[in-house]
Amino acid sequence: MPWRKKSRSHQPCPRQVDDLNPVQPPPDGGSIAWTQVFCMHFVFFNSWGVSNSFSVFQQLYTSTLPQSSSEIAWIGSVQVSLLFFLGALAGRATDAGYFRLVYTVGAFLQVLGLFMLSLCKTYWQIFLAQAVCMGLGNGLTFSPALSVMSSYFSRHRAVAVGLAAAGAATGGLVYPVLIDRLLYIHQVGFGWTVRAAGLVMLVTEIPGLILLRPRFTTRAPTGPLIDWSAFKEPPFVFFAISMFLNFWGLYFAFFYLGNFARDRLGVESTLEFILILNGVGIVGRVVPSLIGDQVTGKLNILIPISLASAIVIYAWIAVTDPSGLYAFTVVYGLVGGAAQSLFPATATTMTPDVRRTGTRLGMILSIVGFATLTGPTIEGELISRMGGSYTGAQAFAGSSILLGCFFAVAPRVAKSGWKLKVKV
Repeated sequence: MPWRKKSRSHQPCPRQVDDLNPVQPPPDGGSIAWTQVFCMHFVFFNSWGVSNSFSVFQQLYTSTLPQSSSEIAWIGSVQVSLLFFLGALAGRATDAGYFRLVYTVGAFLQVLGLFMLSLCKTYWQIFLAQAVCMGLGNGLTFSPALSVMSSYFSRHRAVAVGLAAAGAATGGLVYPVLIDRLLYIHQVGFGWTVRAAGLVMLVTEIPGLILLRPRFTTRAPTGPLIDWSAFKEPPFVFFAISMFLNFWGLYFAFFYLGNFARDRLGVESTLEFILILNGVGIVGRVVPSLIGDQVTGKLNILIPISLASAIVIYAWIAVTDPSGLYAFTVVYGLVGGAAQSLFPATATTMTPDVRRTGTRLGMILSIVGFATLTGPTIEGELISRMGGSYTGAQAFAGSSILLGCFFAVAPRVAKSGWKLKVKV
């Protein structure tokens, strides 16, 4: 019998291997699942909590550095945008089985960036430490941890994300108070103030490093960094456009609220506005998520939240005294926090295969990254060009969010048509 090359037809392809090991439904609870939520709370605490506190740094740098407000805003916008931009890469690495490596490197960069910031004296040193190093760390921890946590939940996913996202609010309370007390009350200096914040971050990184556990131990089939088939799905495309427009204006208040209170209203101490903005965000992040899970569906609650955010930003134009600003801060803290929480919870539903959650989520995060990179800077430039008036920037932020609200309706219609009583 002549020699023949051994056939490999009996060997299953990666897709066949997946078919032989069907994905089990998420546990939607249990000690391990809720432990992931606990850990994710601290991931939000150290990424979004610091980013939501940037108004404190914006005021400090504006008064001590020669750069303009729009130039200083690049520090915060690059930090936030890198969190989003690295989403596709970090999400794909998570799907491929490298979660532990990616997350550990990210946590190290977060802490390193904050401690290096304590040594900085010039704008570019601050930019490299706070924007680049911490931004890279945020990107390498947030998307992987979120995709891991989301894989444990289905019906209660929005509640899980809401409880985790409350960490952005608690971080937005702890870091500004810590910085204000040490820097202005106890006057220990910028260096030791930031080192103290770095110690808080180091301690709160430990739970995630130890307890975050990917649900899938086998690696997903290798493939491209970008799942191009997603762009053939109307719900995914319209949702990505909607979130780009929403986040183009969403962070304006988080970056410039303190400056507005000081420059336009003459308020000397602006810390309380920042604390209120972040504090009421705890309610805003949890309650709408609970309603979305139990009653309306995630996308159905995100649409009116987006509309409310736009209306409140427009109303900000009419604020002329501190009492009006207090009212704006409370309401926007609720709806802005809700939008931040509902966005990732809804984004994780834009794929039918939970093993591809990291890749799809990362793609949406990367798209939104362009919005967070340019939005605060555009708004800062509008303030400068209008002689310190915030009206143009407020109109830009409100209009972009409103347009994003309209685009959010499209994936809802694509999924369920024009029927109103459908949970989406």
